[in-house]
Amino acid sequence: MARSGALVVLALAVFLVAAAPRATEALTCGQVVSFLQSCIPYARGTGQLTGACCSGVRSLNAAAKTTPDRQTACSCLKSTVAGLKGIQTGTVAGIPGKCGVSVPYPISATVDCSKVK
Repeated sequence: MARSGALVVLALAVFLVAAAPRATEALTCGQVVSFLQSCIPYARGTGQLTGACCSGVRSLNAAAKTTPDRQTACSCLKSTVAGLKGIQTGTVAGIPGKCGVSVPYPISATVDCSKVK
């Protein structure tokens, strides 16, 4: 359950990360899921958008500073969301904007992560 929610959050994070620079260590799928885990209830329509979710989205965006990090986040989110039930894709796509984070590409299950820069 937490993993599927993390996937949705990860997909959102990947898109948010496209605009952020990166530090020295490579971003991992586990980190992406950790950043976005608190967004799962909202993505499923069973909870409200929380400050913790938005904080995770901002943190992921800040952590994904390189193209490889953003592509990792994208791939992680796509695979996680694919395994989740009850995720509302339209809701997920709107999370960055509701959190005040600008993402330069659409948040979608059909995005080609290899093209994320």
